[in-house]
Amino acid sequence: MNELRLYNTESREKARIVPLDGKTVRMYTCGPTVYNFAHIGNFRTYVFEDLLRRTIKYFGIPLIHVMNITDVEDKIIKTAIEKKMTLKEVTQPFIEAFFEDLNTLYIEKAEYYPLATDYIPEMIAIIERLLQKEIAYTSSDGSVYYNIAKFPSYGRLSHLHLETLEEGASQRIVADEYDKQQAADFVLWKSYDPTRDANIYWESPFGKGRPGWHIECSAMAMKLLGESFDIHVGGVDNIFPHHENEIAQSEAYSCKPFAKHWLHSEHLLVDHKKMSKSLGNFFTLRDLLQKGFTGSEVRYLLLQAHYRTQLNFSLQGLEAARTVLSRFSDFIERLKNIEESHSFGKVGAILTAAENLFNQSLADDLNISPALAALFDMMREINILCDKKEIGKEEALLVLKLLRSFDTVLKVLPFDPIALDLPKELSQALEKRNEARRLKNWKESDHWRDFILSQGYFIEDTPTGSRLKKEKR
Repeated sequence: MNELRLYNTESREKARIVPLDGKTVRMYTCGPTVYNFAHIGNFRTYVFEDLLRRTIKYFGIPLIHVMNITDVEDKIIKTAIEKKMTLKEVTQPFIEAFFEDLNTLYIEKAEYYPLATDYIPEMIAIIERLLQKEIAYTSSDGSVYYNIAKFPSYGRLSHLHLETLEEGASQRIVADEYDKQQAADFVLWKSYDPTRDANIYWESPFGKGRPGWHIECSAMAMKLLGESFDIHVGGVDNIFPHHENEIAQSEAYSCKPFAKHWLHSEHLLVDHKKMSKSLGNFFTLRDLLQKGFTGSEVRYLLLQAHYRTQLNFSLQGLEAARTVLSRFSDFIERLKNIEESHSFGKVGAILTAAENLFNQSLADDLNISPALAALFDMMREINILCDKKEIGKEEALLVLKLLRSFDTVLKVLPFDPIALDLPKELSQALEKRNEARRLKNWKESDHWRDFILSQGYFIEDTPTGSRLKKEKR
């Protein structure tokens, strides 16, 4: 059995993943801030986290996964006040949209999705203890700040030195809407300002206000996973200050190591540029679906580069993903149609080599490129056997079984010839067309065929059924 080894941002080394309790990996991933639809840069991270989750389970390690949802922060509060809505009225539509997007991208659900607003008492308890230890202090405006000078190892995750941070506090490395502007210290509790916050606040022993962003994740993670847990994950933009601050406040509170292992995914670029609305290269998943792409195509593109390398996103890349998935679909259908009863004995070695390379690659820090290469090499060699008619039905079933095993991790292989990630109306149209053909109602059949063609798909009838394929543009 392959040992899963992952790169640790803190140690800058790969380390074997062994659960702290000897049984179950406990993992926390930073989720969305729900004031708008998540964009594809967010989903690059979420797809990577899904690959990580699925790989851990693929290697037989039990997992408890928490992904937070940030439903209180400055932009949400500003929107609520401007539109005279409650926080929930602002956030609920985007929470629902987020889960719809997860389904579209075949991202497996975490065990817990805590809302920040449900954990305010836990946040207050942490802040109270930090004040008691004199690691936190109250500022003149009533806000509570963390004194990073009281935490000697501050900067160990980002590999930044405290002196550098203090010298550069006025020109912050990462803008943080909750940070105090005149110092490197960060806010734990933001005091209530009636002219700014209207009626949005929580009561606390240190006055009305609301939590800082960083304290939210510490409270939710420690409440659901314990004061020490196995893996903490996010994008590289979370390393400093967010994750650095989580470590400081959590470990000062508990006097225990916070997270054993830290993983971070690199940025997504669009046409080799930083994604920006002003550049016109900003996409949500819904934008791409409206352009006719599918969740599987987007997932494959986001999946195919190693998580620690920058990923360049383009519409041409999505077209290429469509071609790859079409090849997978053709291969699967070819295997399903093999009827030869004789076994030729040439498949076993190919499958063993493919499985070994796939497993070794994933175990080596989720090295997805050679893992996918293992699949492509296997497909090429099996297609050669199919061309020579040197593969039997039972052997084809073994290939399909291995593909399904791979797909528990990849979740991009199109095993269903009818519902290949199709819009609902197209799946229904194909069913109605097939029913009309069965009843020899050719006029009705032609009507649904023409509708399908008008949507940019064509129908391929095979011995095992009909399927739709996207026309190449």
